[in-house]
Amino acid sequence: MSAETEKAGEFNAIVRIAGTDIKGNKKLLKGLCAIRGVSDVFSNAVIKSAKISLDKKVGELSESEIKKIEQILKNPHEFSVPSFLFNRKLDPETMKDEHVTGSELKLQNDFDIRRLKRIRSYKGVRHNAGLKVRGQRLKRFRKGGAAVAKKKVKLK
Repeated sequence: MSAETEKAGEFNAIVRIAGTDIKGNKKLLKGLCAIRGVSDVFSNAVIKSAKISLDKKVGELSESEIKKIEQILKNPHEFSVPSFLFNRKLDPETMKDEHVTGSELKLQNDFDIRRLKRIRSYKGVRHNAGLKVRGQRLKRFRKGGAAVAKKKVKLK
């Protein structure tokens, strides 16, 4: 038996994929959704392009399968993942379809909000004022706390 097949028999309680700790008892499809920026449809596409069984649990993955998944998450366009699943379609800086995950996604969202504020768009003005951005109603009268004040307890 090769070393890879021997390691395939062991079960890991926590697996680190793309900088995120994932519990080993989760199914692979839902486990990859724990990574920021990976939806269930995108994780399905990643698993199919890596040619891994959907019935596997995250703790049953071998080191080579984990590396393959990480490579696909970094460069999904090289592994025939459809571009309509990417989370940054026509990025304003590069004008290409990209998929960003983890802390890089949070950083990109912050840069997008700063850009909206700088160009003084409607969404940027709403972000600046701390108001709702996407057209939700404002329930301004329900913002305060409870109307009944608690009695202060006197210490003896």
